[in-house]
Amino acid sequence: MIPLPSPPSGRDLLAGKVVVVTAAAGTGIGSAVALRCLEEGANVVVSDWHERRLKEKAAELDAAYPGRVHAEICDVTSESDVQGLIDGAASHFGRIDVVVNNAGLGGSKSIVDMTDDEWSRVIDVSLTGTFRATRAALRQFIAQGNGGVVVNNASVIGWRAQADQAHYAASKAGVMALTRCAAVDVAEHGIRVNAVAPSLAAHPFLAKVTSEELLRDLEKREVSGRAAEPWEVANVIVFLASDYSSYLTGEVISVSSQHP
Repeated sequence: MIPLPSPPSGRDLLAGKVVVVTAAAGTGIGSAVALRCLEEGANVVVSDWHERRLKEKAAELDAAYPGRVHAEICDVTSESDVQGLIDGAASHFGRIDVVVNNAGLGGSKSIVDMTDDEWSRVIDVSLTGTFRATRAALRQFIAQGNGGVVVNNASVIGWRAQADQAHYAASKAGVMALTRCAAVDVAEHGIRVNAVAPSLAAHPFLAKVTSEELLRDLEKREVSGRAAEPWEVANVIVFLASDYSSYLTGEVISVSSQHP
């Protein structure tokens, strides 16, 4: 197994920018993105549907970065919640510069046994929720008239087959297509839309919803011999949010060391 590196120091890649992150409470990629953006100099709006968990995460981040963190409750299956998130973020900080669509929902069931409700729930959160937040962000960016960036969280499962993942794979393939098409729609406004496609990122929530046997099998597929740390995925999201990726739009970047 390749040794785990240490997180890099912040380089002010997002200095002065306002970044909104969905599903940012807890211990997964969203919270790692929020922290990395703060380390890179941004003001950050964290959102989540879970009020207590969101308050705890916002308080934790604000203690380390006073005055640079704002929290907004948001369930991405609610159009009014999503609009409230964007409006609240813009009102609090005066504008927004980056929206990171991290909210997603998985599950594990054969398509043979999957119900309509199980299919629809994953699609509504992972794909339609990303659409709602992207749409609201793009409208805000156009109104501001100073460009903007959307970064969506997809998955390598959008490209690769995996048993019992038809709903999740379809949602993430949809996120990829949404990313490409949205990028074309708003390119004339100087707005960029990109996505990351992680393979396997280690965090406690994943361990709760995935069997130990499957996790070990997925780790074996990675040439690094381990899952990515959430901050390693967050680093790529920060790159896409920053001016270092000024020429990239409509792209999906794999954050993976997986082999066939």
